[in-house]
Amino acid sequence: MLLSPLLLLLLLVALYLVNSIKILTEYERGVVFRLGKLLPQAKGPGVVLVFVPIDRMVRVGLRTVVLDVPPQDVITRDNVSVKVNAVVYFRVMDPARAVVEVENFNYATSQLAQTTLRSVLGQVDLDDLLSRRDHLNQELQQILDQRTDPWGVKVSAVEVKHVDLPENMQRAMARQAEAEREKRAKIIHATGELQASEELAQAAGIIAAEPVAITLRYLQTLTEIAAEKNSTIIFPLPMELLNMMQGHKEKSS
Repeated sequence: MLLSPLLLLLLLVALYLVNSIKILTEYERGVVFRLGKLLPQAKGPGVVLVFVPIDRMVRVGLRTVVLDVPPQDVITRDNVSVKVNAVVYFRVMDPARAVVEVENFNYATSQLAQTTLRSVLGQVDLDDLLSRRDHLNQELQQILDQRTDPWGVKVSAVEVKHVDLPENMQRAMARQAEAEREKRAKIIHATGELQASEELAQAAGIIAAEPVAITLRYLQTLTEIAAEKNSTIIFPLPMELLNMMQGHKEKSS
């Protein structure tokens, strides 16, 4: 039995309405163009009606995107060639502008991150690149965020992950670090010698003021030697005793 034209029309309308139902998740928004014109507000989340071919919807995700910037050849300000890679965290804040203002905001942000990375890191020395990474990350984030703002994209963080140094530069830095450690060791040793000489000079002054002190020191040394149970004991004679004996000999002669 053939369907009546009215029933056939109702079936086609029902199929058209079912096909027009779109479901957007919580982290998605739908940018709808009606007859080529952008609707003021993005659709979603939830159930959205898109009447094709009058409407065309572009899905845009609002979650944070982690963009891995591939290694870039950078020549620092002090003419050192290094390879640097980074990671960029960004998300779409305005879905309409992200679709209308730029053809592909993911690709555009990736290319902009690569060029900005080479430009900024090429203006610093190698020592600053290795030691002031937090400052450079903040500077990169501010520049990228400012340039992607017209696209409705917010760059929340930029992190320089790895700096690949040439092998000869690694050897030079290792020699520099070794020389720095030797320098500090010599300074510490010299400081110890200076402090020891000051203490010895002070001790010599005390002994010179009190001649009996050297005798007490001799007795203390003898006690320390005896405590170690050595078979041979060397007992030094005080110089005062020798002087006294020499004076007594001269008087008797």
